[in-house]
Amino acid sequence: MMSRPGIKLSRRQLLGGAASAAAVAATQGLGGLAQAAARPVRIGFSMAKTGYLGMASPVALQAYELWKAQVNEAGGLEIAGEGRRPVEFVIYDDQSEPVKAAEAYEKLISRDKVDLLLAPYGTPFHIAIGPVVERHRVPLIGNTATTTLLRDLKARYMWFTQSMPDAYARMLAGFLAAQGVKSASLLTLQLPASLETKKFVMPLLKEAGIAVPVNSEYAVSVSDMTGMLGSVKNAKPQAVVALSYPGDSVLYVNAARESGIDVPIQFLFIGPCTPFFFQKFSRPVIEGIVTLGEWAPSQARWPGAKAFFDAYSAKWGEPPDYLDSTICYASCQILQQAVATAGLDREKLRQTISSDTFQTIKGPIRYANAENVSTVPGLLQIQNGGMEIVWPKEIATAEFKPKKGWA
Repeated sequence: MMSRPGIKLSRRQLLGGAASAAAVAATQGLGGLAQAAARPVRIGFSMAKTGYLGMASPVALQAYELWKAQVNEAGGLEIAGEGRRPVEFVIYDDQSEPVKAAEAYEKLISRDKVDLLLAPYGTPFHIAIGPVVERHRVPLIGNTATTTLLRDLKARYMWFTQSMPDAYARMLAGFLAAQGVKSASLLTLQLPASLETKKFVMPLLKEAGIAVPVNSEYAVSVSDMTGMLGSVKNAKPQAVVALSYPGDSVLYVNAARESGIDVPIQFLFIGPCTPFFFQKFSRPVIEGIVTLGEWAPSQARWPGAKAFFDAYSAKWGEPPDYLDSTICYASCQILQQAVATAGLDREKLRQTISSDTFQTIKGPIRYANAENVSTVPGLLQIQNGGMEIVWPKEIATAEFKPKKGWA
């Protein structure tokens, strides 16, 4: 305690001050004082706020921010052996460049000395930061990433929550076969996740007896898909499989409407479950489109699924992305449960994440060899202005309905 210059405090005054502090502690409770004085748990990550992913990444960042707000409103993050501490984020803009993401995580660990890490947005960024977290031995639960290259990393400190491209390929081929499809035209964006899924799905389609009359690839710079879809229309397939991303998914819908691509199964890889896709088109136009995703708020077996949907919608004024928002929020839930068990000790955290089963809005999640072995990849379909899981049957919330035109 310091007094103002020229003023002496007597022993009685000092003792009186101590007594006052004790009285406050008795009134508020020691827990209240400890909570007020608790240091924040600093959690670091990079996010593509600018660059080509700048328009896509908010669905991930908003999921993180919702989780942080909920944890802090509940009194803070429960840490084994410490009690609750408020959560504080340390965020870098990686500018949609994987190299900058790697630099950011090096800073977060070495300079900022954050307590915990969350994942960046996108597959290339997970690959870029992998060596950083492995070298420093800092646990990180991945989310928006799918490539068998992640499996090849043989990571010990990074876990991959999203399914791998070979699993998506098996799921997609199985769905087409179950619908009795005998011919499917394939359009592939030249980005790693799309190309890798194509590599795995082609032999599976052949094995299932499904012909591929059109097999076209297109560049990220594509601005019009009308010419490509002319070939698709002439081939008269029963299904169109576009291994697309959000921007070219919009291009596909516009060109398919103009070209009159009227087939009962229209699959777009990534994009239709994002809020901006629903803002871009009227609901009747996109009704019946099928896309990647294995989560829906209507799945009653997953505690918290509907509550997450409602909380996200209330906070951000739009529904969550059924793929990226949900998997990012689930990764936060896993981290939260692991810290409650193991505390902030990195080796104890690694052991806990590697061995425990975690309850999430996507159902129970458990890892083996860094991969999620509990949840299954699936397909969503736009139905009645919302989204329902239509494949596989064990997690489906609705039956698949053939698409009927473009309204």
